[in-house]
Amino acid sequence: MLRNLIAYLDSVKSRDPAPRSRAEVLIYPGVWSLAFHRVAHRLYRMRLFFLARAINHLSRFLTGNDIHPGARIGKRFFIDHGFTVIGETAEIGDDVTLYQNVTLGGTDPANGIAGKRHPTLADGVIVGSGAQVLGPIHVGARARVGANAVVTKDVPEGATMVGIPARQMLVDVTAYQREFLPYGTPCSDCYDPEKQKLELLQCEVQQLQKRLAELMDERAGQAPLAPGDDIPVLKERGRA
Repeated sequence: MLRNLIAYLDSVKSRDPAPRSRAEVLIYPGVWSLAFHRVAHRLYRMRLFFLARAINHLSRFLTGNDIHPGARIGKRFFIDHGFTVIGETAEIGDDVTLYQNVTLGGTDPANGIAGKRHPTLADGVIVGSGAQVLGPIHVGARARVGANAVVTKDVPEGATMVGIPARQMLVDVTAYQREFLPYGTPCSDCYDPEKQKLELLQCEVQQLQKRLAELMDERAGQAPLAPGDDIPVLKERGRA
């Protein structure tokens, strides 16, 4: 048990550079939330629902995190800061990280798997602050959910989701998944998909304007076009 505790504390330190020692990690509210949940979940499985709920409410009062006793949580789970809500039928894999104000919420139980109202997060998922992951959806392994995103559909493995509703980023995952990334989004490398399309279109327009100016300069010293001649820009487009 001591070996497992040390491994867990070290995993938290690897994801959060703030603590100077393992002892400091021990007073993190996210760590205490997980400890309370382990007890509450065991009582819940023993069908001691009232006791499980009582521990859940005590944990919420002390830590600010509300984890339903029925939620299934894997190894080395870490809530950075607090005020996170995790629903009853949520399932969380190993090495998952949630930041503050995240909600793993439920939807209409008639829409999806019977009795399954909350999301499933596979191993290594990172969910940024303020994000909402709603419904009985599946978030693939090593996926990232950016801050304040609202996810209502399945997320592919290794994808980065941003926006409302969340959309997948057009970024090669191998470029940034070698190390842990705070808040789930490499902000210096990633762009919103719509913004990225606009920037590409803007670059193309600028190139066309530059080429048009060059052609106009070339024609300035030449004779005017005959009635049947093609405009050079149109001729180049026809060859493209």
